[in-house]
Amino acid sequence: MSYERSVSAPEHELQPETVWHLQMPQIRCGRDAVEELAFQLADLGVSADDDPHGLVVTDEELVDIGHVGRVTDHLEDAGYDVTVWDGAEREPSIENVDGCIEFVRENEGEDGYDFYVGFGGGSCIDVAKTTRAVIANGGKVLDYIAEPTGEGEALTDSGPPLVLMPTTAGTGAEISPVAILSVEEKEIKEGISSNHIRADAAVLDPTFTTTLPPEITAKSAMDALGHAIEGYTTHPFDGLLRASNPESRPVYAGRTELTEMFSEKAIELLSGNVRTAVHNGDNLEARAAMLKGALFGAIAGLTAGASLAHAMAYPVGNRYHTYHGETIAVLTPASTLGYNVASDPERFVEVANMLGADTDGMGTREAADQARREFVRLQQDLNVIPSGLEELAGVTEEDIDWLATQTVETQQRLLRCNPRPVTKDDAEDIFRDALHNWE
Repeated sequence: MSYERSVSAPEHELQPETVWHLQMPQIRCGRDAVEELAFQLADLGVSADDDPHGLVVTDEELVDIGHVGRVTDHLEDAGYDVTVWDGAEREPSIENVDGCIEFVRENEGEDGYDFYVGFGGGSCIDVAKTTRAVIANGGKVLDYIAEPTGEGEALTDSGPPLVLMPTTAGTGAEISPVAILSVEEKEIKEGISSNHIRADAAVLDPTFTTTLPPEITAKSAMDALGHAIEGYTTHPFDGLLRASNPESRPVYAGRTELTEMFSEKAIELLSGNVRTAVHNGDNLEARAAMLKGALFGAIAGLTAGASLAHAMAYPVGNRYHTYHGETIAVLTPASTLGYNVASDPERFVEVANMLGADTDGMGTREAADQARREFVRLQQDLNVIPSGLEELAGVTEEDIDWLATQTVETQQRLLRCNPRPVTKDDAEDIFRDALHNWE
């Protein structure tokens, strides 16, 4: 398996990248931010005076506990007509999104709704993002999945306004330019990557996260921490090769000084507050810090680029139906904080220090290795994270060949961002290392 940092430039045009680009939705963040949702829609040009009809994409659990009612009551009081589709599934498949698209077309025709609100965890948000994009561009989901699984067509239209409201502090899907979907018949996950799939706005209200149980709080936090650390340790943007034109520059484009600042703050907020959020979930201050940390981690990692841990997580999640956050949790020690340390030990010393390790008096490589130990110690303190792939999903030595093959053959989009080349043999060794993070 070759290691290719280029994007699309012909060989005779290969040059280092010299330009970086940052694109974000409008962001509102803070306690009771839901009360500004109607104002946010109006600011995006959706006036209640025009009698718009919107769709809230969510799941049944959020309806049952009353969170969706808070959102719809606020919008209806402000004069907006809204319909709720609550069929989003965990780790959504293409078929799950097809169900939402069919619902939209049956109720509103090919033009769809006047606005969309994605409300929930990353799964609900990715269903909302994909639905809006496919309705706006026509056709079906597989038209926009990369070849050979799909047709590889480019999105050209963003569609009507989309506002995303996360109820977990982890995925960063509310600001990312990617939607991840399961292709169940192939046991793989595929992403649609485009700035046209990115939301217009994100509204982050920590009061929606206090009902998260400790286990989900911890697992989603590990995903957010993974974004921050991967974004901090990936290639610098000018260490990658320039695309043939700005339009073909990938959405994961390498770290910059700006993304590094977001990574640093994200690691501080997440590692400094996750113990409190897990063991005292009603602590709104800790919950707010976690939501900000997840946002900052996403700005860093989902701009600079998620890398090896995420590339390995998708085959695991698709085959064993594990939660994405817990999969990242068990893979990060062996991958990002194990295998990748050799790419730049001094940078991983900084990660170790940000995680709270005491590296005084240590040599560079010994100090860099403390990042892994500190990360594992954090997970042990949370007391709800599996100790490795075997405890997570019963993964054994016999499964490693398939997982490694899927990683290197289907996840080049992410491996391109990894700071160290990864062959199939390397992936096998890393999966083997991740079977047990502690005894």
